[in-house]
Amino acid sequence: MQVSRQDLDAQNALLKVEIENKDYAEKVQKSLDKHRKTAKIPGFRPGTVPLSLIQKKYGKAVLAEELNKLSNEGVSNFIRQNNIEILGHPIPKMDADVVGDFDRPDQFEFIFEIGLVPTFDYHSVLKVGIEYNTVRVDDNLVTQQIEDIQRRYGKLVNAEHAEAKDMVLGQLVELNEDGTVKENGVKHNTTVSLEYLDNPKGIEVLLGKKKEDVIRLDPDWVSKNEDDKISLLGIKAEDLPNVGHSFQFTVTEVKRMEKAEMNEELFAKLFREGEITDETGLRARVHKDLEQMFEQDADRLLTRKAYDLLVEKVEMNFPETFLKKWIKMSSENPISDEDLNKEFDGYLKSLKWQMIQTRIFKDAEIRISNEEVITFTKGLMLNNYAQYGIPAPEDAELEASARNMLSNKEQANGIYDQLAEQKLTSFFKSNMSLKMKPLTYEVFVQELKK
Repeated sequence: MQVSRQDLDAQNALLKVEIENKDYAEKVQKSLDKHRKTAKIPGFRPGTVPLSLIQKKYGKAVLAEELNKLSNEGVSNFIRQNNIEILGHPIPKMDADVVGDFDRPDQFEFIFEIGLVPTFDYHSVLKVGIEYNTVRVDDNLVTQQIEDIQRRYGKLVNAEHAEAKDMVLGQLVELNEDGTVKENGVKHNTTVSLEYLDNPKGIEVLLGKKKEDVIRLDPDWVSKNEDDKISLLGIKAEDLPNVGHSFQFTVTEVKRMEKAEMNEELFAKLFREGEITDETGLRARVHKDLEQMFEQDADRLLTRKAYDLLVEKVEMNFPETFLKKWIKMSSENPISDEDLNKEFDGYLKSLKWQMIQTRIFKDAEIRISNEEVITFTKGLMLNNYAQYGIPAPEDAELEASARNMLSNKEQANGIYDQLAEQKLTSFFKSNMSLKMKPLTYEVFVQELKK
């Protein structure tokens, strides 16, 4: 068997497979012998069917199967032995005439199309300057964070009237257009947090309200979306289209979160004994923690910007016609040309990034060892324990839990992706020209949301 390559252009090539009788004859004969032993043909016991009858009934199918195996093995071996980087898998050239006669089998030729991995350069793009945005952690931000901590560890108390961060409890009753109570309408006790309202109308009608006040209220004023509205009204999703906009809201309570005092009791809840003893120490610790938290966000933002820059600037030519054929042939479900063309640009963008990332990992010799994955997983679990204030288990138990988590393929893939992104971020920080640009917290959050 001979395999030869013909380059059509920089992105496409053909592989011609020439198979002689001696390459397949013995395999075909063995397969026919197996069929003879098991074939059930009326008038003959298994194993006594004449070979000529087996040949007539199964010969062409067996020959086709062996030729298919040989040609695919030949192509795979040729690609591997010659270190050819391809996209997808080789596909038979549909418009090529098959050389060979199945009635008088001798020599056969098959043609396969392959799409070649494009050559590209990403190093020049890395030299382009890129912004590295950090957050200016000022006194106001530290104060805001400390107030949030105090509220988180505070207690709910009754308030005389509703202020901007209070919760208003009450009963919603659905009304008719004339203001009368709707028969069999919605009636539900609910809570509205003014702090999280976006609609100015909702804030306006609730500010200053006190117990036993009665107001007209449109649920849309105090809901972020349909799911929030369904929860507010205590109804099923299918009933929402039948609900009107006119409601009576009777205030039953106004609750306010009273901030925890800045004292040893609060410090003991937040830190190890003696670690923080006064407000000055707390402010310094919060400042440091905010910087570390924002550094992680800044790294994620940098990676996203690097991704956008590389995908936009790295020039890469793909064998598009080949890829479309391959996608259609390898898809589990039929794909129309219209749907394929609609999604193809996104596919190419994803493929382009995959190739850039793979090349970076190869060039920089970035590897992910099993030991690193286990250590990284243990770190994720420790963060979860700390977040919920649960004491971490002994290291042996923690490692066993990490290994158990990694036995789940979906979870393992997610962890590998996180670790790979972490390594990629380190690469960008070391190899790209960073332009440091601190932002206010508000602007930084907007950048993250883009």
